[in-house]
Amino acid sequence: MITPDYCRTMARYNSWQNNGLREMIQAMDHDELYKDRGAFFGSIMRTLNHLLWGDTMWISRFDGGHGTDLSGQEGLEMTPTPAVWAADRFRMDARITLWAESVSTIDLTGDLTWYSGMMGLEMTKPMALCVMQVFNHQTHHRGQVHAMLTALGQKPQDTDLPFMPETS
Repeated sequence: MITPDYCRTMARYNSWQNNGLREMIQAMDHDELYKDRGAFFGSIMRTLNHLLWGDTMWISRFDGGHGTDLSGQEGLEMTPTPAVWAADRFRMDARITLWAESVSTIDLTGDLTWYSGMMGLEMTKPMALCVMQVFNHQTHHRGQVHAMLTALGQKPQDTDLPFMPETS
């Protein structure tokens, strides 16, 4: 279904997109970032925190490392400031990249079983589907953030994969 190269490409894409957001978010007015804009999670910061929370939950299932004890609702307030979000996001992107660089084809086969606090039950799904979900989830909610920023007159960077800078 997917390959290790897909994971590495999407991890690079995730980092590239979040790097652009980190710079923009830290320069913005607090009230603009926290204002309810009618998006699914309300504000820009709540949406960004949801993404960080979701990535923390998923990567802990993939790499066996530390997750979070925060509920999904608590995750909306995961970081108290844009600066803390930026630092935590940077570390999370590095963790996702490290996982992607070491993943093998066999790691992407079989099922993943975890307890979903959001659903209140144990879940089992194909590992490849779970990995695709992480990257799709990131792109979906970053798209919401992009729309909110654009509506504010900000100029987020391009989001198209073909325009992602190459790495050495």
